[in-house]
Amino acid sequence: MTDTDTRARVAAHVADNPGVYFSELVRQLDLAPGQVQYHLRKLDDRVVSDDLYGRTHYYPPDCDAFERRALAVLHRETAADIVVFLLRNGPTPAAETAESVGVARSTLEWHLDRLVELDLVAKRRDERGRVTLALEAPEETARLLRTVEPSLPERLVDRFTRLVDRLLAE
Repeated sequence: MTDTDTRARVAAHVADNPGVYFSELVRQLDLAPGQVQYHLRKLDDRVVSDDLYGRTHYYPPDCDAFERRALAVLHRETAADIVVFLLRNGPTPAAETAESVGVARSTLEWHLDRLVELDLVAKRRDERGRVTLALEAPEETARLLRTVEPSLPERLVDRFTRLVDRLLAE
């Protein structure tokens, strides 16, 4: 395979998986880290990088700043599960959301901090001070969610967190 072919593979993978992060590119393309770094440098006009939430994510150049941040958050399985739950059920109390998604309230809050910061999810309080969660822009959020498929390592971390949450609750 030539450098041009490899570069085209990297660019196509980023276009098909906006928000993919470096180690995932290496795994999914079955290339050496140095190869991926080299080709990413050569693709500076076709791939945009952004350091978000502790990782460098890669996007096609037509992704705006909001989409880049939102896709980085939605790459986390638990955040995506929260959004899917709210898409299916509409506004829901926070405690019910945590229970239905299978996470501790503290884990829910960690993900909500990012989702609320991006205005994907709103926290609304009723007259008794109880928090209800609602999607701000369900159609736009659903569109972004369709482009994200959490990776195996992301799923494992999220599932480990859920396991610990369940064990601590017992």
